[in-house]
Amino acid sequence: MKILHQSQIREADRQTIANEPISSINLMERAAMACRDWIVKRYDNSQPFCILCGTGNNGGDGLALYRLLRDKNYSCSLFEFPLGQNSTKDYTQNRKRINNTNIQNLSAEVLSSLPKEVIIIDGLLGTGLNRPVSGVLKKIIQALNSLPNTVLSIDIPSGLFPEFNGENAADGIVQAQHTLSFHAPKLAFLLPEQGEKAGQFHLLDIKLSASFIDEVETPHHYLTSEMAKSRYLSSAKFDHKGTNGHLLLMAGSKGKMGAATLAAKAALRTGLGKLSILTPQCGVEILQNTVSEAMIEFNKGKDCLSGHYGLNHSAISMGPGLGTHSETQHFLNSVFTQSQAAMVIDADAINLLAAQPELLKKLLPNSILTPHPKEFERLIGRWKDDQEKLERLRDFVQNNQLICILKGAHTAIALPDGNIWFNSSGNPGMATAGSGDVLAGIIGGLLAKGYTPESAALMGVYAHGRAADLQGQLLSYPFMLASDIINGLNEVWMEMEKFKLEIDSLSQK
Repeated sequence: MKILHQSQIREADRQTIANEPISSINLMERAAMACRDWIVKRYDNSQPFCILCGTGNNGGDGLALYRLLRDKNYSCSLFEFPLGQNSTKDYTQNRKRINNTNIQNLSAEVLSSLPKEVIIIDGLLGTGLNRPVSGVLKKIIQALNSLPNTVLSIDIPSGLFPEFNGENAADGIVQAQHTLSFHAPKLAFLLPEQGEKAGQFHLLDIKLSASFIDEVETPHHYLTSEMAKSRYLSSAKFDHKGTNGHLLLMAGSKGKMGAATLAAKAALRTGLGKLSILTPQCGVEILQNTVSEAMIEFNKGKDCLSGHYGLNHSAISMGPGLGTHSETQHFLNSVFTQSQAAMVIDADAINLLAAQPELLKKLLPNSILTPHPKEFERLIGRWKDDQEKLERLRDFVQNNQLICILKGAHTAIALPDGNIWFNSSGNPGMATAGSGDVLAGIIGGLLAKGYTPESAALMGVYAHGRAADLQGQLLSYPFMLASDIINGLNEVWMEMEKFKLEIDSLSQK
């Protein structure tokens, strides 16, 4: 799914109006109907609402939503804040449609008098905002954010820029619990600077021009469930362990064998044919006792990997629990300069690579790096804001022809063609030790099974998050373990298999 930027959002509306054709007021009505339908599915008409409207088109959405909810016998009050400019044409027209309504003037004092059970709908400002909120409106937003009430924002929280918010103060942005976003998430929802302001966002299809969206170019994309599932490869009847891939996992050091174990078990849960683990002598017995399905490749190092690389496998995943010993640095140097295998580079392997950045040019094209933000900082240096971070991420993968998975909420998968995909799956329970080791195992397993590096990265990140989401339905997020994610993988593959069968069935009709 393409993530449209501010100017592209306006153009998508214009193209829809011109080519469907549909009037702008009726497109606004369509958006309001989508919001109404979302609300009706979740709240009955005993729930009171209050709608806050600016005098632009976002406010016009709010006016239309007010009328549609009243038609469903919902109790709604309506407040208006003039934005210091003439009302938009569609706002004015929607205001006429509710001409007998008592529209109250909005102020911070009015907000403070609302009962706490009232759900507040934010329709003050839309995606056209280009400067931080100030003055009276800022005080209103601050008052709104101090209330215990649930807040729903229409399309985007008021005060939030749709893309980058490095210069935007948090106290001038509505804190929504839910955001009803039209077509696709705004880029800002997916970035750590102010993304939390959107709360939980929900995508509403308002049938924007498909031809425009197909043709428009953007480097930012949203990795949906359907996109990830479409890359799934079903097993064939005569597959066997020799055709299902052989992964070499380079992992573990003294005191860090748990990371190796997690990565190994995750790799095996991809349906991998064979797994070999190259580990120091201190980890051999541990892995033989905990991962009985794996084969152990002996390394001469006692407490860490050392010596020279001399093995030959089709895919390698390295890094979990490796440590940053000088002997391991020398060992990995030999791997980077000699191996012709598809490669996943994680954790300590990234830290060792950062210590010798000239080795980046030794990596095969489409090698996959999986850093968390601090590890990525060691590779490229610090950045001042999310905009610079994404720019430097794109430059990094294009200059080195690598794939970089920058982990976090809405993990960003940057591809050598300059496109960045933001993941739709996952939850806060994944912020736990070992979660990254599990991801390295999953992606390595998919690579070994024959998935392209791009597909292994995209599908692996999605599957990792989806497994955590499934386990989160059984466990409370704060108490989730990395091993719980592994336990959820089988159900993820079953979902993908079912999706693939349904698609194949439809294509045969």
